[in-house]
Amino acid sequence: MKSDSSTSAAPLRGLGGPLRSSEPVRAVPARAPAVDLLEEAADLLVVHLDFRAALETCERAWQSLANHAVAEEPAGTSLEVKCSLCVVGIQALAEMDRWQEVLSWVLQYYQVPEKLPPKVLELCILLYSKMQEPGAVLDVVGAWLQDPANQNLPEYGALAEFHVQRVLLPLGCLSEAEELVVGSAVFGEERRLDVLQAIHTARQQQKQEHSGSEEAQKPNQEASPSSLPFLYKLTQLFRWIRKAAFSRLYQLRIRD
Repeated sequence: MKSDSSTSAAPLRGLGGPLRSSEPVRAVPARAPAVDLLEEAADLLVVHLDFRAALETCERAWQSLANHAVAEEPAGTSLEVKCSLCVVGIQALAEMDRWQEVLSWVLQYYQVPEKLPPKVLELCILLYSKMQEPGAVLDVVGAWLQDPANQNLPEYGALAEFHVQRVLLPLGCLSEAEELVVGSAVFGEERRLDVLQAIHTARQQQKQEHSGSEEAQKPNQEASPSSLPFLYKLTQLFRWIRKAAFSRLYQLRIRD
């Protein structure tokens, strides 16, 4: 909401009255061009449905961040802008059915998996698991989880569990899943038991499949998530990513 003239003049007054000429006036730093490009990209993505232009605008924003010194920008703001650009770019690639390029696209900007923001990594796990290609993110997520700096982040526990449920279990990497859950202090006792139970169940199913039991011939369950049409699941994924993009952009606008 815009302020009136009396409110906007308030910052020019000292504690004892109007600002004296001898008192320096602090200039408000101009907003980084990348923020404007981020808003443009989000508008192209959601309003105009021009996914190619949205992706190209994100890439221009990244180039702007590389060309301009970021020392004047608060560190948190710069990180948020970069993360939001990735969210919009991931959505644009997915909408153009270029989801296979997502991982390489984000890594070209962050260089190494360990530097990926938690939200971007979460989206990558969700996308590739929904597209039934969890193996594509196996090494990337593993490297991120092993990095000591990431283990202090508040999102670490949720991502570790997400990795178990969405990547390791579908790939049948049960020993690795068990090692991660038992060896990590981020799992509370109750949650650890729940995840270990899921691993145990998966191991039992794996044994049954290998033994050729009748369980492998069980008819499809009509209401199970795995039986949902593929395109329906993909549409739900796009909606989730779009909601995430709007949420992050809204947070940035509130801070301005």
